Amino acid sequence: MIRKRSLLRRTAAVVTAGAAALVLAACGGDGDDTGAAGHGGHHASASESASTPASPSASQGRHNAADVAFAQGMIPHHRQAVEMADLAPDRARSAEVKKLAADIKKAQAPEIRTLSGWLTSWGEEVPAEGAPNHSGHGAHGMAGMMTDEEMGELEGLSGEAFDTAFMEMMIKHHEGAVEMAETEQADGVHAPARKLAARIIASQSAEIEQMNEFLGKG
Repeated sequence: MIRKRSLLRRTAAVVTAGAAALVLAACGGDGDDTGAAGHGGHHASASESASTPASPSASQGRHNAADVAFAQGMIPHHRQAVEMADLAPDRARSAEVKKLAADIKKAQAPEIRTLSGWLTSWGEEVPAEGAPNHSGHGAHGMAGMMTDEEMGELEGLSGEAFDTAFMEMMIKHHEGAVEMAETEQADGVHAPARKLAARIIASQSAEIEQMNEFLGKG
């Protein structure tokens, strides 16, 4: 009887020790998981590691050389479009051309301020206001920019001749802006810049279609 009780005590001790070891192991395991996974154990670790490379907040804060080139190129490009639009009130004959010019100025002048703000926040150079924008190849090789000669020609026109020249030049100008915006969409990483590029593509493509219709009617 005594031997049986002793055996029961030893068995209980072994079971108790085994349970304690399991508890300690489990606690140790939790500590390791927390250190490796941060908050939330294994499940959080998996979701965090999956989202880290392409985190939306990270992509919105990042920018690359394509974003800088887009902003530095589009500023003088927009400035020239606004300069062309400023000629319309005194020279255009068509009410449609005058409205189109007003719409172009209304859209692009605020975008110049937005683009300039990005460059300043990135510590990059904002193109100077008086920088020459009409070279034959355009600043930074930009597509669609008018030359000094073309701008001088446009300034000297009025009436229907101005309307026709304005739309033909602005179509070319808009096509260059769309090309630049498509490059930003393909190569840029700054989310707001990519959104602006998408807006430029949509709005200026629509205006190109509108101007082609006007020219067709003429």
